[in-house]
Amino acid sequence: MTMVEHAERYVGLKRHVGFRYRSQGWVVRAYARYAAEHGDQFMLNARVIEWSAKTSSIHFAKEKLRQLRDFALWLRAEDERHEVPPRHAFGRPQRVRPTPYLLTPADIERLMEAALSLPPAGTITPHTFRFVIGLMAATGLRRSEAVSLRLTDILPEGLLIRQTKYRKSRLVVLHDTVREALNRYLEMRNRHGGADNHLLILWTGKPPTRNYLSTMFVKLARRTGLRGKTEERGPCLHSLRHTFAVRALERASLPDRDSVNRHMLALSTYLGHGSVANTYWYLEATPALLKSVAGAAEEAYTGRASL
Repeated sequence: MTMVEHAERYVGLKRHVGFRYRSQGWVVRAYARYAAEHGDQFMLNARVIEWSAKTSSIHFAKEKLRQLRDFALWLRAEDERHEVPPRHAFGRPQRVRPTPYLLTPADIERLMEAALSLPPAGTITPHTFRFVIGLMAATGLRRSEAVSLRLTDILPEGLLIRQTKYRKSRLVVLHDTVREALNRYLEMRNRHGGADNHLLILWTGKPPTRNYLSTMFVKLARRTGLRGKTEERGPCLHSLRHTFAVRALERASLPDRDSVNRHMLALSTYLGHGSVANTYWYLEATPALLKSVAGAAEEAYTGRASL
């Protein structure tokens, strides 16, 4: 069997078990073609490192190596003649988690109001941006999930999020205030018409793209003073998801560790994460959370609640 055939089997298996495996599949297939051009029948460490190094940055080289190492481990389980490249051939990973920008309710309200000034005036576009900012802040939806919503995904129980990041569907229950905002947006959307079945539409009658949503959010953040000049970092559309995760934990009244565990599992499921560990990435030590942790620690140590 050729390297290209091995690659097709591997990519097919990944997708069969639920992974989208798009960019990763490209890496595996591209390497297999490169190896085949050099007459390789088996994974060779030198070839993997040589091909992985052909990229614009060390970050991408490390990512390519990581994907190919998994591929090599899978092949070696069948045939020990396949070599498995060293994990840190390009150095150890140094991924730094950027500090998330947490938005206050007042910040979110300013962004929503600013959205109403977006052009073209008198169309559905400003109202779509206003609504999507509020929706993402209240539910923690990913931008891809928001733009993919269709009218048929609106259920009495909430919003049906179909085939998302991990190719799993989930139900996102809506607070009464969010449901009221959704109904108001639907009334306005129906008046503007349009045959497209997407929930979110622009004046063109088509849904916004993920990148367009992100770009417009940054513009609104600068317009409201929440973000500085072009070269300065600041809140982005994804900050709404971070904010939702942190605020959901802040507002929870959790009397014991088991309650915390259950709450984290529920939050992870609501956000559509494949693992609770992924939810921890979104959390940030805020004064409210630190006070809660300090109080729990004092109670555990002294046997009484802190004042």
